This record gives sequence, structure tokens and C-alpha cells, in this order.
Amino acid sequence: METTAMEVIHQVTLAQALMVAIFAGIAGIDLFNVLTHIHRPIIAGPIVGILMGNPEAGLVAGASFELMWMGLVPLAGAQPPNVVMGGIIGTAFVIATGKSAQEAIAVAIPFAIFVQVCITFLFTAFSPLMKKADHYADTLNYGGIAKLNYLGMTILFLFYSIVTFLVVWLGAAQAAKYVAFVPKWITEGLGMAGGLMPAIGFGILLNIMLRKEYVAYYILGFVLAAYLEQPLLAIALIGVVFALIEYFLRDNIAQQKPAQTQEEEGI
Repeated sequence: METTAMEVIHQVTLAQALMVAIFAGIAGIDLFNVLTHIHRPIIAGPIVGILMGNPEAGLVAGASFELMWMGLVPLAGAQPPNVVMGGIIGTAFVIATGKSAQEAIAVAIPFAIFVQVCITFLFTAFSPLMKKADHYADTLNYGGIAKLNYLGMTILFLFYSIVTFLVVWLGAAQAAKYVAFVPKWITEGLGMAGGLMPAIGFGILLNIMLRKEYVAYYILGFVLAAYLEQPLLAIALIGVVFALIEYFLRDNIAQQKPAQTQEEEGI
């Protein structure tokens, strides 16, 4: 059976594993409670890269994982693989082994799915405390509500930190040895699947937010990228221009409507 050889090119130190674990705990809280979006791979990747001494690889890996998770959002009871664990563990694996994000997805996705299952279990176990929160709200006990919130955030921080530390410190170096026993056709298949995930993410995102009013902008962006071969920054700046035009036009229309109403009423 043919296998792929993966060599550890960056030995993770204890200090690095601890710093990445602490950041993972903060990112886990941000996902549910703060929402500054530092948990997104595009932000988490470079930070993990800096903590592990390779910011360039972290930036590339974070951008790749962001494309993969861009359209994966929780809808009703359907929960996608955990974006925090997928981005952080995937980036750590990329830096530790020197492999691409498409290959690292073979390690990141199982951990991301496992963590999401655990998070769902934690939320289910925590749900009985909602009655306690309702009681605190009815009695105007703001301190009690705050304590429940801090308890939830502490549990999330510890869970994300412990799992990340165990994987990065004990698992990152061993992951390459484990993956080395995986047949080449499986790793290549996962690599191809990882390459398709950005397209799937964009497709899901368009399915959620695409409206007929935006079709013209979509076609314009496609023409600029595919036929005129404009750089991404130029296309982004053109998008900003159209967004500003749209914003100011709507703002002017909103300001004109009260004036027209006053004129019609003879004020």
C-alpha cells in the first residue's frame, strides 16, 4: 500500500502550544459571546502563525481556510464543522509539517467536527440553567445573570484551550506520523475535496445573499477577474466605490422623503 510521507519541519515548543491554546480559548468565546470575528480563519491564521514563528504560512493557511468556511453557516439544527478549531488546528498543522491547507484539511476537519459535537453537548447540558437565568431576570438580579454568562464563557475558554493544547502540543508532532500511514489515494482525494471547498463555500454564500439587484455587480466582478484579469485589490476597490455610491444614493433618497412629505402637507 502506497503512503505519503509527512515530515515535521517545525517542532512546536511548550510555550507556543500554551499561547496557541490561550488564543483558541479567546477565539472560542468570541465565536459565541463577543463576535469581533477574531475567530475567523483569516484573522486566527496569521495570529497562530505569529505565535508559532511563521506568520507568512499562517496568513496563507488562514486565507485558504477562510475560503473553505466562508459559506458554512449554522442553519436551524444543521451545524457545520467548528470554524475555530478547524482554522487554528489546520494552521498549526500547516506550519508544523510545511504542507498546504488543502492537505491539512484531512487533519483539521475531523477535529472541527469532533469539537462541534462537543459544543452541542455542552450547550445541551447548560440549557437547564436557562430557568435560573429567567428567575434572575424576573427578580432583577443582574449579578446572577452576569455570573451565569461568565460561567458559560469560562467553560468555553477551558474547553477550547485544553483541546487545542492537547492537539498542538501532543498531536501536531504526531499528526504527521499518523497521516503517513494513510494511503496516498485518500490524502490526494481529501486534497482535491479541500480544493473544491472554496467553490462550495462561495456557492452557499451566494445562495444565501444573492438577490436580483446584485446580479449586475456579480457579472461585473466576473468580467473584471476572468476577462480583464484585474488584480483582486482593484476589483475590491471597485466594489467599495459601488458600495459608497449605493449608500449615498439611498441616504439622499431617505432625506428627500421627509421634505416631500412636508411640502405635500403644506408645512
